[in-house]
Amino acid sequence: MHHLDQAGQALAPRGPAAETAHHSRPEHHSRPEHAGEAREAVRVFLDGLRPVVAARTAQHLLLLVSELVSNALRHAGAVTGLSLRATPGTLTVEVRDPSSEPPAPRTPSLDGTTGGFGWPMVREIAETLSVRAEPDGGKTVTAVLAR
Repeated sequence: MHHLDQAGQALAPRGPAAETAHHSRPEHHSRPEHAGEAREAVRVFLDGLRPVVAARTAQHLLLLVSELVSNALRHAGAVTGLSLRATPGTLTVEVRDPSSEPPAPRTPSLDGTTGGFGWPMVREIAETLSVRAEPDGGKTVTAVLAR
C-alpha cells in the first residue's frame, strides 16, 4: 500500500516492489459502490506506480477521487465507472455516472447539512477539469493532476 505517516508524508515502499523502476500499473478501472472502495482503488493504483508519486500528489488524488465518487453517488445515484491513468507527467481520474446533469456549484452549508464545499475544492486541486456528456445520457468528469 501507499502508506502515509501521521504527518501525511509517503512512507518508502518495502520489499521487491520497491525495486521496480517502471510504471507497473499505469491504469485502473472499476465501478465502486462507495467512496471507501474508490479510495482503496486509489491506494492500490498508487502502490503500483514507479516512480512513487509525491505525498502531496497522492493526497490530492485521494481527495479528488473521494469527492468525485461521493458527488456521483449523492447527486446521480451511482458510479458507472472509475478510471485512473498515469503518464510520466500526469495522473488522470475519470468518474462516470448515469446523470446528464453537470455538476453545479452551490453555496456551501456552514452547518454541514447540504455540503457545497466539494466541487470548488475539486476545481482548485485539479490542474484541468472537464465534464463530458455521454451518448447513454450519463456524464464523465475528468480531472488531471500534475505528477
